[in-house]
Amino acid sequence: MSLTDTGAAEALPATVAPDCPGSADTGASALLWDNEETLDLRLPAEFTALRAALPDQAASRAADLLDGIRSWGPTPTSVGTFELVPVRLDRDLPLIHGWMNDPAVAEFWELTGPQDRTERHLRAQLDGEGRSVPCLGTLDGTAMSYWEVYRADLDPLARLYQARPHDTGIHLLIGDAAHRGRGLGSALLTAVADLVMERRHACTRVVAEPDIRNTPSVTAFRKAGFQCRTEVDLPGKRAALMIRDRVRPEPS
Repeated sequence: MSLTDTGAAEALPATVAPDCPGSADTGASALLWDNEETLDLRLPAEFTALRAALPDQAASRAADLLDGIRSWGPTPTSVGTFELVPVRLDRDLPLIHGWMNDPAVAEFWELTGPQDRTERHLRAQLDGEGRSVPCLGTLDGTAMSYWEVYRADLDPLARLYQARPHDTGIHLLIGDAAHRGRGLGSALLTAVADLVMERRHACTRVVAEPDIRNTPSVTAFRKAGFQCRTEVDLPGKRAALMIRDRVRPEPS
């Protein structure tokens, strides 16, 4: 995830995730990813069988792994009205491609290059089984961020921590430079985590894995109520595994 929102950063070492246990504190940090892509992980056999046995309409409902994200609608926040709008390639590809080629974003997302590279990344989710939904984030009607809301319990990430059914993960980048440095990241992360909990009744935790080098991102998650549980090795990065429980801990 690339937040690129330096206004949310505090004076923290660039390679240390705030409040995150070091590798000596947990065995999970020593686990290595096996280079399996998110969308290569198979859905449980019982889910596939259930979907195949249902009529089309009921199967469509059963197959909605993220509980109708397309109908979640706008939500008020402290910084304006925010909405997750699922990506449409014909409408949104040029905008997202431009963001991915912004050096501040590219440092962490690593999707620079021609438009078809961005398209492949988006299409893998759009043509998948609904485990990950790419969205634009609009603030007062202006598209200014890119989000991926995904089922962390159906992702290879689940191998690296004690995942619970319906754990929901989020990736985020602030795409428009005009919206960076304004401290929007933590406000929007709070709103989206609240929205996930409100709309996904079976979900008890929201999960994220920002690069530990991305101090503004890690700090924004922490301000939004996420706690760093450990560090994990993912493809191309060492990440802070951050979790926000449905019942948020009291401030210390």
